Amino acid sequence: MPGFVDAHVHLAWAGLAAGAPSVAACADRASLLAVVRDAALRRPAGEWVDVVGYDQRRLGGHVTAAELDTAAEGRRVHLIHDSGHACVVSSSVLALLPAGVPHRDGLLVEAGAAAVRELRQPYSRAELVDAVERAGRQCLSEGVTACAEAGIGGGLIKHSPIEAAAYQEADRLGRLPVRVSLMVSADVLRPVGAHASDATPRAMDLGLRTGFGGDRLSLGAIKVFTDGGMMARTAALTAPYTDGSGSGELYADPAHLHAVIADAHRAGWQLAVHAIGDRAVDVALDGFEAAGVAGSGARHRVEHAGLVRPDQLARFARLGVAAVVQPAFLWSFGDDYARIMGEERAPWLYRGRGFLDAGVRLVGSSDRPVTTGAPLVAMRFMVERRSSSGALVGPDEGITPMQALRAYTVDAAWACGWEDTVGSIAPGLRADFAVLDDDPLETFDSRVRTTVQDGLVVFGESW
Repeated sequence: MPGFVDAHVHLAWAGLAAGAPSVAACADRASLLAVVRDAALRRPAGEWVDVVGYDQRRLGGHVTAAELDTAAEGRRVHLIHDSGHACVVSSSVLALLPAGVPHRDGLLVEAGAAAVRELRQPYSRAELVDAVERAGRQCLSEGVTACAEAGIGGGLIKHSPIEAAAYQEADRLGRLPVRVSLMVSADVLRPVGAHASDATPRAMDLGLRTGFGGDRLSLGAIKVFTDGGMMARTAALTAPYTDGSGSGELYADPAHLHAVIADAHRAGWQLAVHAIGDRAVDVALDGFEAAGVAGSGARHRVEHAGLVRPDQLARFARLGVAAVVQPAFLWSFGDDYARIMGEERAPWLYRGRGFLDAGVRLVGSSDRPVTTGAPLVAMRFMVERRSSSGALVGPDEGITPMQALRAYTVDAAWACGWEDTVGSIAPGLRADFAVLDDDPLETFDSRVRTTVQDGLVVFGESW
């Protein structure tokens, strides 16, 4: 098969998480707090204690700062939610936050979680190189040879103000296992004094934009956030969650988001707009509409498109906007997501057939490390629409195995601007491919035996 292209990942986050203590296996508060205590006692007093794998749904509710204080003996604990949109911290961390940052018993979401990340950082370049290499090698083991790093430079997705330097250093040292397109947070855009004819009211330094770089490492889209996530119940919906947790929240005022979208489009950036809830999808599509993107060929994308109403499908098609989905979310969390959406909305979750029938480009991705990054797992869900428990979630949205394969090869490469390089096996393209032990068009129980990049075996069996 062509090497899989994962159009939305977080390599640095995934690599750091793989090396951190995790509470993912904890089914109750006592076991979670025991992991926190063990992690804290292994760290010198005064240092941060990062713990990953947190999901309150397994516990029936969130742990509190007071509980972390007791377990960690006052150390600075940063318990990171699996969604990336929330965290719980100890009182010693709360004391460091600027006045006015809202929290509930140590729980912080969205802007509050970003404020904690700002305190915690920066990670060193050496740490980030190690993390990127670790996550990249995991990608190779799953047949992924190229990916889009879904955000550096700002907010919830930043690890250092010089994060791009870590990717450049990894590339220089031969420690960048996969081809990487770097999405850049819209936070890096600032007003510039460009010539009026350049139509660039704001830009990153030197006017760099989508396409700068080489075959191995390049600048991709500009990343714009419109809302949060369903796991944290912050994805913005037009109707409330059925569990009484509200309707989510928008990341910023829609008028500001629309202005950023318009300025980035005029400056020549590809746009990757994070929109999970249907209210956020409205904001993203309204922004594209106001920017006049229809017919531009700019390959703009909506990242996640987690809940899309039937009336929104035609707008995607008319504007020429691709849907970059993460089917494995529903394999991992589909039972919960279907429950909080209710019977009417559950079929709208992470659509497949609806997009294709409307003429919308359907692009596969993982959002690793939020859930499994294995394309074959996601492709199985796209076809069968069954969660890991076996429950059906919107079965009418199922697609064919060939369509699922295209989403992770040809169409993912197109979404990253790589269709002339990777994503298919043809004369003149890079010799990136995966050897499986069975045909995924017949069964998704296939195993990746070998991954080849530029004609060299980079994972698994050689011959």
